[in-house]
Amino acid sequence: MMIVGITGGIGSGKTMVCKIFRQLGIPVYEADVSAKKLYDAEPELLDQIKNDISENVFDKKGKLDKQKLATLVFQDEAALKKLNKIVHPYVARHFSEWKKQNPAAPYLIKEAAILFESGTDQDCDKIITVVAPEELRIHRTILRDKRPRTEVMQIIQKQWNDEEKIKRSDYVITNDDQQLLIQQVLEIHNKILLLTK
Repeated sequence: MMIVGITGGIGSGKTMVCKIFRQLGIPVYEADVSAKKLYDAEPELLDQIKNDISENVFDKKGKLDKQKLATLVFQDEAALKKLNKIVHPYVARHFSEWKKQNPAAPYLIKEAAILFESGTDQDCDKIITVVAPEELRIHRTILRDKRPRTEVMQIIQKQWNDEEKIKRSDYVITNDDQQLLIQQVLEIHNKILLLTK
C-alpha cells in the first residue's frame, strides 16, 4: 500500500487539500488530530507527559490542558522534542492500525504538520508539500485559531521553511487563493494512481 505524506506550515491549507483528496475517495490520516485524541485515550501517554514534561499542563482534576501544553512546547525547544519523542510511538501504532482498516484504497494519505521535523517522512513513499505566502498563512491562522500574531509567528519560526520542505518533496501544491486548488490536487492524484498500477 502506497503511503503519501502531506505536510505544510501552519495556515498553508493542508486541511482543505485533504478534504479534496477525501472527495476523490482517498482515506486521510490526520496525525495531529489523532495525537490529540490519543491524549484522551492513553493514560500511559499522559503519565509520560506529566513525568517528563510538566505537571503544570494538567488542570486540578488531572485532565490535560492541551492549550497549555501547546503554549509550553512552542516556547521550549527541549520540551517540544521530548513531546514528539513521547507521542510518536503512540501515533505510529495508531496509524498502523488505521492502515489495516483501509485495505481497498488505491493509496493512503498521512497528513502531518511536522512530517519532516519528526522524521516520519521516512515512512512515506511520496510527499506533497502545501505552500502559501507567509502573510496569508498568518492571516488564516489568526482567523481560525484566534491566536495573537506573535504566537503564530513563533509557530512558523519553529517549523521548517517551505524551501527546505519543497527540496524533499515529490509534489508541491500552491494554496495562495489565486491558483485553482482542485486542479492541482487532481493532477497529483492522477500521477499517484499511475504509480499504484
